[in-house]
Amino acid sequence: MRMTRLVLDMTQGIGEAAARPGEVLWEILGGSENWKTKKVLMFCVAPPELETKMNVTKGGLVLFSANSNSSCMELSKKIAERLGVEMGKVQVYQEPNRETRVQIQESVRGKDVFIIQTVSKDVNTTVMELLIMVYACKTSCAKSIIGVIPYFPYSKQCKMRKRGSIVSKLLASMMCKAGLTHLITMDLHQKEIQGFFNIPVDNLRASPFLLQYIQEETSGN
Repeated sequence: MRMTRLVLDMTQGIGEAAARPGEVLWEILGGSENWKTKKVLMFCVAPPELETKMNVTKGGLVLFSANSNSSCMELSKKIAERLGVEMGKVQVYQEPNRETRVQIQESVRGKDVFIIQTVSKDVNTTVMELLIMVYACKTSCAKSIIGVIPYFPYSKQCKMRKRGSIVSKLLASMMCKAGLTHLITMDLHQKEIQGFFNIPVDNLRASPFLLQYIQEETSGN
């Protein structure tokens, strides 16, 4: 036996606990609302049969960066390093006519796929990269497809204007139709945007960590 990091659900017994990819990622991205789900992170000695179960779960996780810009790659690498997994192999590029092409370069059949996407100045290209990659994973028979989008694009267009449209609802429908099964984002412009999805949405909050950082930086002044 060895010391193993687990995410335990306090509503279950220890024998039923397992390291689930979504919960580990929740902790990485700053799960300030862990008290709501009654999940805690702890170290414990795992029996051999549980270690085997964890290895199977870990082997079924694939993490992709949806584009090659520096911020997205940096975030993806940090998450992969924290999870102890390698980055998934994928190629994302623009055709001469500016069409987006995505090529998944490894099998995702039956696996839990996490797609990290940060929004660049070219928002529309960012959206298409995400949608095409999600759809590519869906048609490749991925078990689940979790989008990790720290800033949700078009979130400010969440209310009806005169002769306008609710664009964030349109985008939510497109993501679900493409094959997204779970969304992890931060500080939505309006909490009501979660209702535009027919899939689970985790809307994390950055404010506790920003306040902590400010307090630490100004404590000596």
